Amino acid sequence: MQNGKINVQTENIFPIIKKFLYSDHEIFLREIISNAVDATQKLKTLVALGKYKEDLGDLTIKVTLDKKAGTLTVTDRGIGMTQDEVEKYINQIAFSSAEDFVKKFKTKSESEMNAIIGHFGLGFYSSFMVSDKVEINTKTYKKGGATKPIHWDCDGSPDYTLSEGQRDERGTEIVMHISNDAREFLEEYRILSLLKKYCKFLPVPIEFGTEKKTRTLTDEQDEKGEPKTETYDAPRIINNPNPAWKMKPADLKEEDYNAFYRELYPMVFEEPLFNIHLNVDYPFNLTGILYFPKVKNKIEVQKEKIQLYCNQVFVTDEVSGIVPDFLTLLHGVIDSPDIPLNVSRSYLQSDSNVKKISNHIMKKVSDKLEEIFTNDRKNFEAKWDDIRIFIQYGMISEPKFNERAKKFALLKNTAGEYFTLEDYKAHIETLQKDKNNTLVYLYTTDVDGQHTYINAAKERGYDVLVFDGPIDNHFINHMEQEMENTTYKRVDAEVIDKLIEKEESVLSKLTEEQINQLKPLFEKDLEKSQFEVKAEHLSEQDLPVIITQNEYMRRMKDMAKIGGGMEYMNNMPDNYTLVVNTNHPLMGRILEMQEESEKENLVKQIRDLAFLSHNLLKGEALNNFVKRSVELL
Repeated sequence: MQNGKINVQTENIFPIIKKFLYSDHEIFLREIISNAVDATQKLKTLVALGKYKEDLGDLTIKVTLDKKAGTLTVTDRGIGMTQDEVEKYINQIAFSSAEDFVKKFKTKSESEMNAIIGHFGLGFYSSFMVSDKVEINTKTYKKGGATKPIHWDCDGSPDYTLSEGQRDERGTEIVMHISNDAREFLEEYRILSLLKKYCKFLPVPIEFGTEKKTRTLTDEQDEKGEPKTETYDAPRIINNPNPAWKMKPADLKEEDYNAFYRELYPMVFEEPLFNIHLNVDYPFNLTGILYFPKVKNKIEVQKEKIQLYCNQVFVTDEVSGIVPDFLTLLHGVIDSPDIPLNVSRSYLQSDSNVKKISNHIMKKVSDKLEEIFTNDRKNFEAKWDDIRIFIQYGMISEPKFNERAKKFALLKNTAGEYFTLEDYKAHIETLQKDKNNTLVYLYTTDVDGQHTYINAAKERGYDVLVFDGPIDNHFINHMEQEMENTTYKRVDAEVIDKLIEKEESVLSKLTEEQINQLKPLFEKDLEKSQFEVKAEHLSEQDLPVIITQNEYMRRMKDMAKIGGGMEYMNNMPDNYTLVVNTNHPLMGRILEMQEESEKENLVKQIRDLAFLSHNLLKGEALNNFVKRSVELL
């Protein structure tokens, strides 16, 4: 037996490790099991190099819980350690790293701590965050002298004990005596949840407890002559050591990708639209599979969509800020040994490798979209409504993606036809230019609700786009900034002849005096803060009264609803213009009426019809309209 004292100047380093080593204490299990995986993988490497020729046997890492003894044990059959190696890697290197850590800590604020964790080999000592005492039982794979099993233990002070151990097979056993303030880690459900979270795809099988399984008894039959079955307790393997992203794309079929998607997201019932298999080995190492879900009219920048791994060890599922926001709409896995095993997102965000990886993923996504568009445009158009938000979001937020996406971003019109940005410009360029040579893109946000306005545009030969998604206002603003001499106008922003104003104008059939008599009739009882009455000389075939809504104000309000930085706009009332068509025959009829009550009723009826077409007639006003309509009939 050998007793020793760690060469640490700080009187007691463990309180500092316990408080500041990681932001979340549950990480300890990931660190201990990762070490066991490393030890196992090193043994496999020795075999591959011909330096270890004995039978490997079962390499399963076993996690054992003893609630009565208050211990949690992780056992591997990897390379193990000699006494010299324990002294070097446990007592010297790790503790000297810990001392460096403390020195660094003295010069850093608490908020900066996570940024320096990754530079210290302190994974093993994360066990002291939840333990009063930690034991190591280890035996090296090496043969010959000085290869006796070793026992090491430490109670969280600079004192340790090193002695000959009892382990009779190669590998290492870490026994953690869980402290009273961390007894949650003695509950089976808690450990199982952590194993599934952090170790789900580790490359070595991990066993924890047992599970019920059923097997067929080939020699026994039931009364129907069918083979009998029995239920038995089998070791519970909690991980998939060979996940799809580690395989070659050539070895996988579409059903394999979909099966892995269901493994990642068992509660998502829709199949993904398509996937991208990442497989890069230069200038950095990167593997993974990204899936395009059906995004439709929802933006879900949430955690647990893309999972970040380092050599199959789970790092985080909070990738927002690590990869561009629009990529967080995707699902899937990214794995790279060049991503540090660090729980701090701020550290990851500042890491140069992470930035390179993020840019590469963005390029691969745009490559995949362009490939599908080029090779199977019909299929791409069929999926467009499901992926439109994703592409628009990327174009708005990422300039590099925007440039690539211009080739495959689509616009859809009310006839259900799809156009590239370039094709659509050519489609409307001749007809939809106003007298100032500005190209006007007309659009609707509600095909049914704005049918009257769409119809008026079509009667003049104009084309109308459909923009009915939650970020379309932002996308329209983006497109207006990208395109010269171009404006976007919703079909109900003005009467159609004002939306695309030509040189020729329609003359009024009424005199100025008659128009001045009409306006007060339509203004009566209107809420002046919300409605403005304006006379326009339109065609006789146009409606007598049309409700319009200012494009700029309406667009700003719509953007504010989804957080456009102008939330104060939500408190402002909606403003409308009541456009009276002075050339409609009904206006002359109103002026000719002698009875004021008849005149008033007809004005109300015409006005309410306009309100009704714009979905502005509700409650008592709607009830009065119905009664008046019956009386008129």
